[in-house]
Amino acid sequence: MPSETIARDVEIPSGERTLRGILSVPAGAAAVVLFAHGSGSGRLSTRNTLVARALNDAALATLLVDLLTEEEEHADARTGHLRFDIDLLSNRVLDATDWLKGVPETASLRIGYFGASTGAAAALQAAAQRPESIYAVVSRGGRPDLAMQWLDSVKAPTLLIVGSNDEPVIPLNESAYDALRCEREMVIVPGASHLFEERGKIEEVARLAANWFKCHVGVPYPELRS
Repeated sequence: MPSETIARDVEIPSGERTLRGILSVPAGAAAVVLFAHGSGSGRLSTRNTLVARALNDAALATLLVDLLTEEEEHADARTGHLRFDIDLLSNRVLDATDWLKGVPETASLRIGYFGASTGAAAALQAAAQRPESIYAVVSRGGRPDLAMQWLDSVKAPTLLIVGSNDEPVIPLNESAYDALRCEREMVIVPGASHLFEERGKIEEVARLAANWFKCHVGVPYPELRS
């Protein structure tokens, strides 16, 4: 377990907007995981924070970033339009990825993505656009089907985690699983709903994610090996 984790608030430029985030880097970090959230679940979310801490304990740095500004969140709460703008969210994931490559703490670290809800689609689309840079993806209660046209281009090993009680989302993840051509796995967590609010369920997500990133984030894709 790392002896120390240094966390700081950060600001990430994205076009004319500035995204707010929290960068946490444990001593001896092996990689960094960028969290892509859906609307209403940002850098201060209890669930995201719990998963991030578990990854920090596994010697993985984390970047919790709000893909929408505060003003955009307020607008989306009324209309719901921005949370489904996967092109917008994906571009912001890519901007945050570029930012990670430019700061001293993470410039040399390999990168993975953890996506939730529509943020999972944004993460997968971004991973498809940067196959040389992204080494693993985890989707929690995600909507990977919203990036369907990109899925066969994803190279990063991808783990889809869905709750057994999240019945509408299970077939959407199954369709996405079938469309992926990379190494992939789908895990259905018994007794969990969409938000994994039941006792012990988000901890199970954290365990699965930490194991996936530890196994895959440091391994180059076979087709990219020289």
